[in-house]
Amino acid sequence: MNPARNRALLTWYDEHQRDLPWRSATDPYAVLVSELMAQQTQISRVVPFYERFMARFPTVESLASAPLADVLGAWSGLGYNRRARYLREAAVQVAHHGWPDTAQGLRALPGVGPYTAAAVACFAFGQPVAAVDTNLRRVLSRWHGRELAGAALEEAAAGDLDVDRAADWNQALMDLGGQLCTRTPQCEECPVAQWCADPAIYAPPPRQPTFTGSSRQARGAILKSLVATGSASEAELVAQTKIHRIRVQRALKDLHTERMVHHENGTWSLTTDHRNPQGT
Repeated sequence: MNPARNRALLTWYDEHQRDLPWRSATDPYAVLVSELMAQQTQISRVVPFYERFMARFPTVESLASAPLADVLGAWSGLGYNRRARYLREAAVQVAHHGWPDTAQGLRALPGVGPYTAAAVACFAFGQPVAAVDTNLRRVLSRWHGRELAGAALEEAAAGDLDVDRAADWNQALMDLGGQLCTRTPQCEECPVAQWCADPAIYAPPPRQPTFTGSSRQARGAILKSLVATGSASEAELVAQTKIHRIRVQRALKDLHTERMVHHENGTWSLTTDHRNPQGT
């Protein structure tokens, strides 16, 4: 750990941190909702969805007892609707068994990977762990002067972590990576530029496929239609979504495999009781 660098970083964060509605949350449910919403989504888009979602489902118990259709309706427009399904499944599991309070335990929840588990463990339960997302990877790689990944990235993050202010350190690096240490770094404004080994290092994240014409577009349109109508035949979904029949058929097959939709008597509807496969 570099104490001088961490002091400079945290001083900057204290003055320039982003004003986000979940930033001061210590309720693991609120933290989990914000983290799942922020996956592959710009923070500016997340804020209004987060506020509406938390107003609709203020507790983990309220989400666990809600029909999947209601959850998808509140999520609709944010994209990657599987995150809503996983979130509800996680809520059901927590409502029955309580919250795991370690990063390892949290990874057992549906849809929770290493980063999300670390974020909830740190922000909600005060565990001194690094929550390594894309921003942290970029910043830490530049600090260390080499592209970090895998075990080397985890080791560097654990070594650089300020254990006394772990939550603030994680948030500070996210803000630094999101505001200054971006693809084109603004080194002249960076509070820790003097400790940066190579600001030119940059590994772009995997390119997202074009949304228009994608399976994701078809899936989202189908779910939006079923939220609004309750049920529909394949032909009705083609007419409602204005998407080619073949794409609708493929999307329905995928959604059915994932247990997002149900087919009976020639009509499609949202799965009504979507509990996780462990029976919790």
